[in-house]
Amino acid sequence: MVLSRIWSAFIIISVLTAVIKLSFFPEHKSILMTMVTGKSGDTIRMVPAAKTYITDTTQKKSEIKPFYRIQSADGIIETCQTAVTLCLRLIGFLTLFMGLLSIAEKAGGINLLSRIISPFFSKIFPEVPKGHPATGHMMMNFSANLLGLDNAATPFGLKAMESLQTLNPDKSTATNAQIMFLCLHASGLTMIPVSIIALRSAAKAANPMDIFIPCMIATFIATIASMLIVSYRQRINVFQPVILAWIFGISAVIASMILFIKSFSSDMVQIVSGSISSGIILLIFVLIVLGAMYKKIDVFDSFIQGAKGGFDTAIRIVPYLVGMLVAISMLRTSGVFDVLLDGLKAVFSFIGSDTRFVDGLPTALIKPFSGGGARGMMVDTMKTFGADSFPGRLACILQGSSDTTLYVIAVYYGSVSIRNSRYTVSAMLLADLVGIITSILLTYLFFT
Repeated sequence: MVLSRIWSAFIIISVLTAVIKLSFFPEHKSILMTMVTGKSGDTIRMVPAAKTYITDTTQKKSEIKPFYRIQSADGIIETCQTAVTLCLRLIGFLTLFMGLLSIAEKAGGINLLSRIISPFFSKIFPEVPKGHPATGHMMMNFSANLLGLDNAATPFGLKAMESLQTLNPDKSTATNAQIMFLCLHASGLTMIPVSIIALRSAAKAANPMDIFIPCMIATFIATIASMLIVSYRQRINVFQPVILAWIFGISAVIASMILFIKSFSSDMVQIVSGSISSGIILLIFVLIVLGAMYKKIDVFDSFIQGAKGGFDTAIRIVPYLVGMLVAISMLRTSGVFDVLLDGLKAVFSFIGSDTRFVDGLPTALIKPFSGGGARGMMVDTMKTFGADSFPGRLACILQGSSDTTLYVIAVYYGSVSIRNSRYTVSAMLLADLVGIITSILLTYLFFT
């Protein structure tokens, strides 16, 4: 119900903003066409109204000088095609990894993983029975996210959501476990922000790795905030010894990884992290196949049975993804984000506060809606202000501090046909806000 209201609000606000611009700002006379049929990268001709002025003897009109701007987002029609294309691209990954998960389940690998992580997960997922396959699926999803393996994390996450759905008494309403899982997943805990470091290197940053530690801290705090927010709503005591031990243990691992990565040059970071991530994926493949062979399971037949579910899942999320991406597109093409940023800058200027951080906020505003859009905004911020500028660094840290909240909700809940998300959206957006504030504070702490 909450997601339905947000979706409706996005559309209404976007259309109202466009109508106001069309009525009072003549240079936006093509805004309706832009919202419906425009494409990202199109050049839009802006023609301001002619001004009339009076001399001593005559009344004259000033010369009209058109100017141009580049459209930053696709219109409705192009967005619909993009949503379907995204789902088609997902088919390959979903088919492969769901096939592998099917082998792992029959070989007992998922149960083994469930038993290892069960002491911790049983505390924050009290409604999930010990040893349930969902525990192993969630662990594989979190592990893939931690290593920055986004493409691998999605199939694991969708399989985890399907497993949790088997425990759901009301198939259209999200359970406590599903909410906790989705909030932790969307916090985007990642050890090495490889893609961000690579883009900073391409943007000629003096030290592309200088945002590494702030990114790690920001995403870790956002993850802890997600767990605390949902635990509060679900009345889970987070001060239990097992939970604290795991949190401190993960903190120690992250600190060790920071020290390890800091010993390499920027170029070597990309090579080492890429090799580690790819090596782990290949290791998983080998272990699953060897385990299945040891258990004398028909490996390929098991793979095919699981892989069929990947195609079905990708097709099932198309309507949810189209609906969400169209609403987001309308927000961007109508200029709602621009109005918000101008308003924020005016407010902070009025109270005499530093406004440099506002120039880095577009990445944060777009990130809950579109990962690709936020990445593009981060690159644009570095291009406009410089890779080593305050807004440029802030945009990079914001990019690494969370995942695409509303996109994740649409895809994951859409895969199991959940319509009532309960407090998922509010909890995830609150955690995003914690990540944003943390990122801003860290940028001032490290780079001023």
